[in-house]
Amino acid sequence: MKKITAFLSAVGAAVALMAPAAPALAQQKFMTIGTGGVTGVYYPVGGAICRLVNMGRAQHGFRCTVESTGGSVANINTIRAGDLDFGVAQSDWNHHGHKGTSSFQQAGAFTDLRSVFSLHPEPFTVLARADANIRSFNDLKGKRVNVGNPGSGTRASMEQLMAAMNWNMSDFRLAAELRADEHGPALCDNRIDAFFYGVGHPSANIMDPVTTCGAKLVPITGPAVDKLVADNPFYAKANIPGGMYRGNDQPTPTYGVVATLVTSAKVPDEQVYTLVKAVFDNFDQFKRLHPALAELNPENMVKDGLSAPLHPGAARFYREKGWLK
Repeated sequence: MKKITAFLSAVGAAVALMAPAAPALAQQKFMTIGTGGVTGVYYPVGGAICRLVNMGRAQHGFRCTVESTGGSVANINTIRAGDLDFGVAQSDWNHHGHKGTSSFQQAGAFTDLRSVFSLHPEPFTVLARADANIRSFNDLKGKRVNVGNPGSGTRASMEQLMAAMNWNMSDFRLAAELRADEHGPALCDNRIDAFFYGVGHPSANIMDPVTTCGAKLVPITGPAVDKLVADNPFYAKANIPGGMYRGNDQPTPTYGVVATLVTSAKVPDEQVYTLVKAVFDNFDQFKRLHPALAELNPENMVKDGLSAPLHPGAARFYREKGWLK
C-alpha cells in the first residue's frame, strides 16, 4: 500500500509540473449580480449572464455569482453602497436613482449609476383570484392586495400609480408586503385577493398561480395610466399576449418599463467589458437561457430604456461592434 501511495504521489507531482500555468485562475476576481426573488425573471436572467461569464473564467479570471435580493430599488441602493457590482433594475428606478427623485429623494442623486444594457420588457401585471370579482384595477379598492415588498421596484411603481390615482394604502382591506416568491402561494391559499407585479413574460411567478388556482390577469388602464405614460418617457403601453397563460385567452392591456442591467462608475472598465463581451459573444445561447430573452435584439439593448448614462466599459464593446458611434 505504501508503494502504491508513493507511486501516486510521484505521478501527481509529475502531472503538476507538466500542467500549464493558469495565472488567470490564480488571480481570480469576482463579480456579483443582484437580481430579485428566485421565482421571478431577474434571478434566472442574472444566472444566465453569470453562466456565460463563467464559461470564459480560465481566460479572463472573473467568477460571476448571482444574489437573490429585494429587487430594483434594493439593487440600486446596494450598488451605491459598494456591496454589489451589478444589478437588474427597472428603467424607471434607474432614472429616479440617477436623478435622486421619488424613492431616492432622501438619499439624493446617485450620479455614479451607469447602464450596461437593457433586457426584456416588464409589463406591470395584476393577477387576481378567479372568485374575487376583480375585472379592472379600480376593483382592487377594498380588497386584500399585495403591493410588493419594501425596496422592490414593484412596490415603488405601485406607490407611484396609487399616487396618480389619489389612492393610499387604507383604500385596501389589506395591503400585504410579500416578496415576489411569496405572493403566488398567498393568492392560492386565499390570504390575498390579488397582487401587483412588474415582470417579464412568460414568468413562473404568474404561471404557477394560474395553473394552481385558476388566477386571472387584470387590465391596468384608465386616465391615470394614460397620464403616467405621457409624463414619463421610461414608461410605455404594453399588452400581455392572450393565450400565454392557461385560461387567459385575451390580450391584457397594461403599461410597463424595461428591465436593465446597471452598475456603478466605480466598477472597473475591464470588469464591465468582460461581462458584456461574454453575453454578446454568446448571444444566441443567451437568448435560449430564458423565454423572456428570446426576442432580444443587441442594437436595441444598447439604447432602449437606458435612463442612466452608459458605462464606458460597455460603450467600448458596443463601439467595437459598430452599435455605437
